[in-house]
Amino acid sequence: MNDILTRRARRATLGIALSAALVAGIAPVTAIAAETSSPTGAVALQTEDAAAAKDKAYAAMQEALKNLEAAKDAASLEKLAEIDDDIAAFQEIYDMVVTEAAKRRERLPAMQANVDAAQAKYEEAHNRTSGLQAELNKAIDDGASNETIKQLRSEIMSAERREKSCEDDLHHCQRRLESQEKQVQYFESEAEEAKAHIDEDIAKRNALLGDLEKAQAAYDDACKAYEEAKAAADKTTSPEITKPAETTKPSSSTQPAETAQPASSPATGKDAPSSSTKQANTTTGKLANTGDTAPSAITLAGIAAAGFGIATAGVRRIKNSK
Repeated sequence: MNDILTRRARRATLGIALSAALVAGIAPVTAIAAETSSPTGAVALQTEDAAAAKDKAYAAMQEALKNLEAAKDAASLEKLAEIDDDIAAFQEIYDMVVTEAAKRRERLPAMQANVDAAQAKYEEAHNRTSGLQAELNKAIDDGASNETIKQLRSEIMSAERREKSCEDDLHHCQRRLESQEKQVQYFESEAEEAKAHIDEDIAKRNALLGDLEKAQAAYDDACKAYEEAKAAADKTTSPEITKPAETTKPSSSTQPAETAQPASSPATGKDAPSSSTKQANTTTGKLANTGDTAPSAITLAGIAAAGFGIATAGVRRIKNSK
């Protein structure tokens, strides 16, 4: 009978010790591992992302600086001066040819009037010749005298010479008018070409200055973005961010090994086992409810020793009661 009671007491006290160890050791260790490993990984990932963003911003800033230097070289004072010289030269040509075209165009109305007058004289001379020829034909048909026919033929020859002279004058006036019109067209064409060169150079100059302005703005934005990325990266690597959580430090207030010393509890009387068990339960409750950090290996060893001490005390009391 005493052996049965001894085995039951041993199993009960061992169960209490193991339960206390489970509650005080395994559960807090698991919770603390989950609490400490996850924030550390998140901080590391945040630091890595911030560093990558900083490197990317730095590369973008360097690329923007490269583009800015190229834009400055393209829009240098020397090159802009060359463009301005070309604009001035073509502007001078443009002014000259426009002036010449205007002068020649002013003469066109008078020259056109000369053509019209020459055309009228030619038509008059031609009609005179045609009339004399008709009169001669009629005189021949009527059987006019030889003297009359000879006179008409002489007048026709004179009229033909007059007609030829008027025709030559007409052609001359027409050629002069055509030449003047071609000169006007030539100078106007030169003016258009010079104007096109001027517009092209002005557009080129404006484009270079515009590219320079855009490159400067892009570089300023890239510098600002880099400063922001650098500040963010520095913030993630600051001690306030990288410092481990203070909850990982073991609490000095938890000393379960001192609360379950079997030597300090009396081994006489029927109430002694329940008092030791109550003390172990009280210690376990403190560990489970304080929310402190994981107990050390020494603490766990103390809890196990307390359990085995309780079991030994129970066995001794049973043997003494025989």
